[in-house]
Amino acid sequence: MSRAAGAAPPPSTPTRLRLLGGEVDVVTPGEVMAFAADRIAAGRKAVVANHNLHSLHLIRRDAAMRAFYASADLVEIDSTPLILWGRLLGRPVGRAHRCTYLDWREDFWRLAAERGWRVFYLGGAPGVAAKGAEALADRWPGVRLAVRDGFFDMDDLAVCAEVVETVNAFRPDVVFVGMGMPRQERWIAASYDRLDSGVVFPIGAAFDYEAGAVPTPPRWSGRVGLEWLFRFAAEPRRLFARYFVEPWSLIGPAIADLAARGRAAS
Repeated sequence: MSRAAGAAPPPSTPTRLRLLGGEVDVVTPGEVMAFAADRIAAGRKAVVANHNLHSLHLIRRDAAMRAFYASADLVEIDSTPLILWGRLLGRPVGRAHRCTYLDWREDFWRLAAERGWRVFYLGGAPGVAAKGAEALADRWPGVRLAVRDGFFDMDDLAVCAEVVETVNAFRPDVVFVGMGMPRQERWIAASYDRLDSGVVFPIGAAFDYEAGAVPTPPRWSGRVGLEWLFRFAAEPRRLFARYFVEPWSLIGPAIADLAARGRAAS
């Protein structure tokens, strides 16, 4: 994977910031969609990653995750706290730059239906992805969508090769990978060079939301920075460490950001 020449509208280049030890691009959901549309029209592959406090915690401990983010073409800011931190530091970022699947889902599926994009979803438990696809087909008739569950052994090279063949056989314009972080990022990093086509997005539990298997946080909660609380209430056991333990690991990068701000000011 290689860094993109520019985000949409081309040929402009998005501002890339370093916050809490990771690099993110200052883009709006609309600009993410335009970037994807530009790449699809040109027949070029790309990876659109996303950073939040969980991923920033992981890159401090996982070299493969660091390499994945370093090679992504575009890195969305999927975290209101990260945006608030950037604003505190005086960086050119605001609420309009929060980007995650739930923020741009309606715009994406509208574009996919209008432009005939072929979308492949890899992830979810057996049956969940198919149910999510059925729900999307009801809302967006004519969407060209194929799915495959994410329950397979990533250490089995033969199985992984079969999964890639299944994706390639569909000839996708977009590949959504929803296997949870960091599994989905590791699969993308390991498989990207063997994918024949597609703008690739790691999107976590997106199709669990579409299938109704997990409650969807209301969009106002994301705008005011409380989406994490909604998710925690739905899955407290799984998310306790993520929301109440992991952020403490970012104290070092936060101090480094403050020091860099001080040096710039002087």
